[in-house]
Amino acid sequence: MSDRSECEDMSNEESAEKDELMKIGQLTPRSREVNIIVKVISKSDIRNVTGRDYTIRRVADALVGDETGCVYLTLWDDNIDKITEEATVRITNGYVNLFRGNMRLNIGRYGSFEILDESPITEINSENNLSDKRYEQERRYRRYGGRRDYQRRRRY
Repeated sequence: MSDRSECEDMSNEESAEKDELMKIGQLTPRSREVNIIVKVISKSDIRNVTGRDYTIRRVADALVGDETGCVYLTLWDDNIDKITEEATVRITNGYVNLFRGNMRLNIGRYGSFEILDESPITEINSENNLSDKRYEQERRYRRYGGRRDYQRRRRY
């Protein structure tokens, strides 16, 4: 019995750690499972892009921040209309990626967000924009076939 309760305590501690809120200043290009509260500073114009499945999708960037800094949040399709300027948003299980060498915060397929009625954010540090900094992007290799280290034979 005591083993079982210890396991339950450990799993509760792990889930509490995952739910712990981060600050924008703590984000890195490899941040995953991001739980954060941010305030929307501004939104870009909506752009239409062609997805991998050749469907037209809408995308916009929202500059979001807290007292430690700001970063661009990428919004897709219906989420563009749900998030407005000056809104305070709690993002759960988001992630960070690099787009053209710049950090972007994403909600993603497995993440979620909610609009908060009251904002715990009193001031925003717009001087520390993490999306303005350039990061070295790792090379991505083809999904199938991997990297070619051999030389091709010449045909005569």
